[in-house]
Amino acid sequence: MSILTIILNLFIPPLSVFLQHGLGGKFLISLLLTFIGWLPGVIYAFYVTK
Repeated sequence: MSILTIILNLFIPPLSVFLQHGLGGKFLISLLLTFIGWLPGVIYAFYVTK
C-alpha cells in the first residue's frame, strides 16, 4: 500500500477505491458508506485496498 493510497483512504475513500477497482460494486458500497458516515467509508476503503 502506497502513501498516496493511505492519504486517499483517509480523506477521499471512494476515490481511493475507484482508482484501485474501477467503477463497480465496491465503489458504490464505498460511496454509500462514506455518505452514511466518514468512518465506515474509511474502514471499508482500507479493507478493500489492502
